Amino acid sequence: MNVPITTVPRLSATPNFDPLLKPAIHLPKHKLLESPNSRTILVGNWRITSSTNPISNAPQCDQLQSELGTGNDGGIPLPEMTFGSNSLKIEWRSGGFIIPDKRQKRKLKHNPNEADTQQPDYASESEAEEEKEDTKPQWTYEFDTLHALLNVKKGELEPGDGGVKVGYAEEWLKSRTGPSPLLPMPKTVPTKPYDWTYTTTYCGHSPSHPSSTTITSPPNQWTTADSGDTKHQIPLAELTRPDPILFYAEIPLFEDELHDNGSSALLVRIRVMPTCIFILSRFTLRVDGVLFRTYDTRLYSSLEDNPEGTVIVRETTGWEAPYDTVKNRLPKRDDLTPLTDPLFIAKILSELPQSQTTGAGTGWRGLGKKCEWMRIGG
Repeated sequence: MNVPITTVPRLSATPNFDPLLKPAIHLPKHKLLESPNSRTILVGNWRITSSTNPISNAPQCDQLQSELGTGNDGGIPLPEMTFGSNSLKIEWRSGGFIIPDKRQKRKLKHNPNEADTQQPDYASESEAEEEKEDTKPQWTYEFDTLHALLNVKKGELEPGDGGVKVGYAEEWLKSRTGPSPLLPMPKTVPTKPYDWTYTTTYCGHSPSHPSSTTITSPPNQWTTADSGDTKHQIPLAELTRPDPILFYAEIPLFEDELHDNGSSALLVRIRVMPTCIFILSRFTLRVDGVLFRTYDTRLYSSLEDNPEGTVIVRETTGWEAPYDTVKNRLPKRDDLTPLTDPLFIAKILSELPQSQTTGAGTGWRGLGKKCEWMRIGG
């Protein structure tokens, strides 16, 4: 007797994509705008703009240097690679920035038979002013190079600044001193009246109230998070889901090779997913033979409608460890390449038990973790 054979379809871990199928998660209404050096997304109550430009030229460096040199503390030499025109700006307003059909309605008003969006936009002065007011943000937060460098220590380093001396400094001093009067102790003078490692605990700023040289957010906005309240935490499970990415950008602010003694860099990343906005600003320092240091700022905000207002969570974390401690964690002892990778450095530092407490013994005040939150609107 013939037994009918039932064919069982083979299941695949990566099913074929069918563009006719709806995405597994609802995509919010959004709009993307692009120009040669900037990209913008309008989504929910947010307008997010990333500006990425080439390394600053001489006139741009002069302008940035003059802004850094204001005040009594003077300026600092700029990093070798300074991206002075780069920035990330996030803006919020109740009702969002996508103004539905205003221009279309205006065209129909002036030309009832011409609804084509390519027709001229006849806007009166009052209408144009109204539209401008409709897109004015109620709250703004930014990351830029000027304010990051304003947060670099100027002048003599003090306890808590985490001052670093290069690995061969002691050996150099010993080679230049000794019992012979021909090798006297050299006079030490402050040849670098600033933190030459460009260490910065910059976590972004709000230009809503302060002047361009203020590096702190307006008072009474950020509040210490309640560890027992899930709304005051960054949901890692949500961030690790394979959700579609509506918008992504990497914005380098500066990088320096520390006179061939290592590397110092600040990079800001942002990704917008259907349910949230997530920003990571990461400062990474490597001083060869001495230490590794990382300072992360994470910002998170849900895109879900909340009648009580929009909640923003800000988490800052500082790690530090001796150079050899991290080097000993290399997958292959003869391959030092991972020591130049900020992701590898951050991973190893986060796994070391003393990296947020004693660190590398510099007394740096940036060690540890702090979580804050604020509510806008509502």
